[in-house]
Amino acid sequence: MKTRYNIPCNIAQSLNIIGDRWTLLVVHEILNGHTMFNEIKKELDGISSNLLSERLKYLEEEGLIKAELYSQHPPRYRYTLTKSGEELEDVFNSLIIWGSGNLKKCYKKLVDSTTEEEVGIAYYNKRTGERVEHIKVIPIENNLQKAGEH
Repeated sequence: MKTRYNIPCNIAQSLNIIGDRWTLLVVHEILNGHTMFNEIKKELDGISSNLLSERLKYLEEEGLIKAELYSQHPPRYRYTLTKSGEELEDVFNSLIIWGSGNLKKCYKKLVDSTTEEEVGIAYYNKRTGERVEHIKVIPIENNLQKAGEH
């Protein structure tokens, strides 16, 4: 896969990894427990075998999934998420929340497993664990300077 965005931005650089067609859906299927090639393909109606194979290889190269050989003849793999891949669950949950409030035809909502009431997103301080009400995005100066040195 080629780098599409040469912009010093977390969103742009993340999209370079997960922004191609089908990529997030492949990760989502693995997160949902579909770990074999044919299981993933069955759930993603419309994806070709070649494209699925390409996406799986790329996701492994990028460190989001691991492929484990479970059959030699023919070679068959089981796919699992790495820690980095698992951390995309928050992205999926955010998309579910956004979709439940903004899609004309919505299929899912995110709820508290105890009360079945819908939930929203909250931010917390990584050091103290306290909830944060006001957030802002700030540049990381060293990384911006490095990006401009090309």
